[in-house]
Amino acid sequence: MLLAPCCIAVQLSTASEIYHGDEICQEKSKFLLEEMGMPRGLLPLKGIEECGYVKDTGFVWLKQKKSITHKFDKIGKLVSYATEVTAVVEKNKIKKLTGVKTKELLVWITLSDIYVDDPPTGNITFKTPAGLFRTFPVSAFEIEGEVNGAVKDKKEEKDNVKPAAVEAVKEV
Repeated sequence: MLLAPCCIAVQLSTASEIYHGDEICQEKSKFLLEEMGMPRGLLPLKGIEECGYVKDTGFVWLKQKKSITHKFDKIGKLVSYATEVTAVVEKNKIKKLTGVKTKELLVWITLSDIYVDDPPTGNITFKTPAGLFRTFPVSAFEIEGEVNGAVKDKKEEKDNVKPAAVEAVKEV
C-alpha cells in the first residue's frame, strides 16, 4: 500500500505530451525532429492516430493506421515504417529506434540509431543493431519544396498573372 502513492507521484512528475489525429501529429513530429536537429522529412508517416513524447526520458512514439513503405528518391532507398514507431531522441540523435527498416539489395534491415554529425557536415548516419552503418546527405531527407516551395509558388503565381494580364489586354 505504501508503494502506490509513490508510483502515482512519479507518474505525475514526468512531463508527457500525447496527441491524437494525423494533422496535429504530423505537425508535432516534424517540430520535434527540427528541434532535435534532424531533417523534417525523416518520418514520412501517413494516417498517424497518436503520437507522444516523454520529455524527461526523450521517449517518442508514433502510431499510424497501417504500415507504409516510402522511397527517398534522392538516394533511391526504400524505407518501411511499421504501425508503431518508437525511439529515444536527443539533440542530433535518435536512439533505440523500433519499427523502421530499410531495404538493402533484397533484404530488409532493421535500423536502430540515426544521428546527424555535430558539428554539422551535411551528413546523416543510419546504424543497425549489428553496428553496420550508412551515411547520406541530410538534404535527401528534407521535405520537398518546403523551403523552395514558397519561392516556387510565388514564381508560379507571377507566371500565371502575366499571361492573364496579356489576354486581358488582347481582349480590349
